[in-house]
Amino acid sequence: MLTRKQHELLMFINDRLQAGGVSPSFEEMKDALDLKSKSGVHRLVNALEERQFIRRLPNRARALEVLRFPETGTAAKAPRQMPVVQAANDDIVLLPLHGKIAAGMPIEAMESDRSLSVPAALLGGSGDHFALEVSGDSMIEAGILDGDYALVQKCDTARDGEIVVALVDEDEATLKYLRRDKGEIRLDPANSAYTAQRYAPNRVRVQGKLVGLLRRYN
Repeated sequence: MLTRKQHELLMFINDRLQAGGVSPSFEEMKDALDLKSKSGVHRLVNALEERQFIRRLPNRARALEVLRFPETGTAAKAPRQMPVVQAANDDIVLLPLHGKIAAGMPIEAMESDRSLSVPAALLGGSGDHFALEVSGDSMIEAGILDGDYALVQKCDTARDGEIVVALVDEDEATLKYLRRDKGEIRLDPANSAYTAQRYAPNRVRVQGKLVGLLRRYN
């Protein structure tokens, strides 16, 4: 039997995994459960882990997996995972590589005549796609590392909680979680060392949403 807060946290983690394939941050858990500090979140997470409702995934920052639910004891559905693979040789497509994008403070996303070879399976469907090289560490808790290649599906809108390429003031692009909050656009990092960026809606334009990552190992 779980406490009310433990149950609320378990379901919140599962909802976020099903929606976006990544765990919520401890700050997001704190806000969702209306807790006063992240130490309370740590206690709840530890309790769920000890009782084998969740587990921490090794070698990944802030990565949780829901194992089962208290009502039935049945296993949870596997979330949609953000794929990260090494480049393969089969079914390769060439994506335009439009410079670097900040996973930190916004930097200019420069146009480029370069291209990136990408396994077609990573793109997960139809539509126009492009790639950007990640610069910075503000999305590391979502498994997005400095030097990764972000694979982006072009679009001009996205749901709350999706990771998007956001163009700020028609000048600077950044890779962040998109939130709509009190009439503002909030661009949230996935690193507790960074703070959210808030803008009036007319200052932010969605250029695409993240569909995959490509990581090369030298």
